[in-house]
Amino acid sequence: MEKIVILTGAGISAESGLGTFRDEGGLWSQHRIEDVATPDGFARNPQLVQEFYNARRQQAATAKPNPAHVALARLQAEWPGEVILVTQNVDALHEKGGAQDVLHMHGTLAGALCAGCGHRWTAPDTMRVGELCPACGAGGGRPDVVWFGEIPYFMDQIYAHLGAADLFAAIGTSGNVYPAAGFVQEAAMAGAHTIELNLDPSEVVSNFAETRFGPASKTVPAWVDELLRR
Repeated sequence: MEKIVILTGAGISAESGLGTFRDEGGLWSQHRIEDVATPDGFARNPQLVQEFYNARRQQAATAKPNPAHVALARLQAEWPGEVILVTQNVDALHEKGGAQDVLHMHGTLAGALCAGCGHRWTAPDTMRVGELCPACGAGGGRPDVVWFGEIPYFMDQIYAHLGAADLFAAIGTSGNVYPAAGFVQEAAMAGAHTIELNLDPSEVVSNFAETRFGPASKTVPAWVDELLRR
């Protein structure tokens, strides 16, 4: 049976009320990326970074999955082959929608990471400067999210899945951030059919064999319905 690999980005969660980098008036618009999403930013002003991610964590905790998340979980459950779900999002909306074994390549808001020993644990609702690591006792606790300049998680697994994919879909991604922006080319080289589902064309839209544009809550359920009717 066909193996499907799906990459999702911030656009799939936008209709659940979680803003993207480009949204005006959202959390991201109030700060420079260099200040809140880089190791240097955390070193300069850990208070600002902890407060920023505390706000994101609290916002994500109250967000509800939309029909796009639910549709992908349904595809996972009903597709006779394998469906691999990779996300750049740090929220848990895929899991809330019923998805299983999601590869969070950029980490999760629900996680904490020790900058010293690398231990991971469940983040409290509010992380503070000098958050103590339960493993080593050092006060280097930070959000377990992948910042700019850091290596995303699960890359070996993801590339292995891309190399074996029959169908690759990118949903709600801008195509601005690598390595994820290059996944379509990896899948295409392996012989996969490629499709982009997005509100607007991404920066790498020309690399896709098929495109569909519109709100994720409309395009994704319709696409899933078509696949399951095959």
